[in-house]
Amino acid sequence: MNRRELLLGAAAMAAAATTGRAFAAEPSMHEHHHEMSMRNTGLIEAASDCVLKAQICLQHCLVLLGQGDKSMAACAKSATQVEAMCGALQKMAAAEAKNLPQLAKLAMDVCKACEEECKKTEKHPECKACMEACTACYKECQKIAA
Repeated sequence: MNRRELLLGAAAMAAAATTGRAFAAEPSMHEHHHEMSMRNTGLIEAASDCVLKAQICLQHCLVLLGQGDKSMAACAKSATQVEAMCGALQKMAAAEAKNLPQLAKLAMDVCKACEEECKKTEKHPECKACMEACTACYKECQKIAA
């Protein structure tokens, strides 16, 4: 290494160190205070749980259907519908969408139908968990439904 390379390397290191300290010392111009909205937290959590439990219920139903148990067809259908509805509900609640009350009202119908269908097969833990999640989501939707 020659003297010139040594001086260039040292200058580069000094510039990098100085630049880092300069940015650290000055107040950040990009300082944002993001606070999470808590307006729809209960609905977001209930819808999220409903999606998860519906997915588990659906997979359970598909296994049983594959084994020839046709009694699970209606449960699978309602779990599919509630999964789709509550997924949309979760996103709209998180976005604090202006149409959320109307969507919540519609979601109540879908959750109630799934709850009633899962009640018929609640001997299966997956169906019972889905039913309970639908009940909880229904109650959260009632709080904001139009």
